Amino acid sequence: MTKRLEDSVAAAIPAYQAAPWIGDVVRRTLKVLPAVLVVDDGSEDDTADEARRAGAEVVSLPTNEGKGSALRTAFELLFARGYSAVVTLDADGQHLPEEIPVLLEAQRSGADLILGTRDHRFGEMGTIRRIANRTSSRIISLVAGQRISDAQTGLRLYSRRLIEATRFPESHFDAESAVLVRCGRYGLRIATVPVRLGPVDGRKTSHYRFWVDTLRIAASVTRARLERLR
Repeated sequence: MTKRLEDSVAAAIPAYQAAPWIGDVVRRTLKVLPAVLVVDDGSEDDTADEARRAGAEVVSLPTNEGKGSALRTAFELLFARGYSAVVTLDADGQHLPEEIPVLLEAQRSGADLILGTRDHRFGEMGTIRRIANRTSSRIISLVAGQRISDAQTGLRLYSRRLIEATRFPESHFDAESAVLVRCGRYGLRIATVPVRLGPVDGRKTSHYRFWVDTLRIAASVTRARLERLR
């Protein structure tokens, strides 16, 4: 029997204080991929219970360690089980699980990182978020040496080879920016595909702290650009 592409790919959902939305996201994701892992990043609400009730495997971190730590935990567990790739999506419903097949199809091109991009919807975002997304994408494109139209999207497909090469060391939102730079430095290919969205702006559900996380991203991107390759 031929193995389906979907059977070699798992979904990872980092979640923090996401009880109102996580159940719906998990149920819809399970209609696309057979394995869904939710990493509860120290939530104080019912995020973990809601995710389990919806059918996800749940790993709960004892404290809020940050999105990068939650994703790294998921990568370590899922790639150790033999999956060839992991799709990541946020827990608040901004990313539509129904768009995962778009990333799976793009994976056939051989890219190591597939980004589900939102730049065609930037105009519908609030001014600050729109400027931040466009500016960061331009800067990271320059540093990474590859054109990236939406550097902050969390709807992504990561290959095993990418994570083994880059190690994904950062613990917060900066992890998703720094890995783009490392992709360029290690000669790994990034592909982008436009996707549909749920809520476009996401400010009400985002835990992004503008100045703290923006400065952290700048520092991590610089470090990723200057560090010695292994």
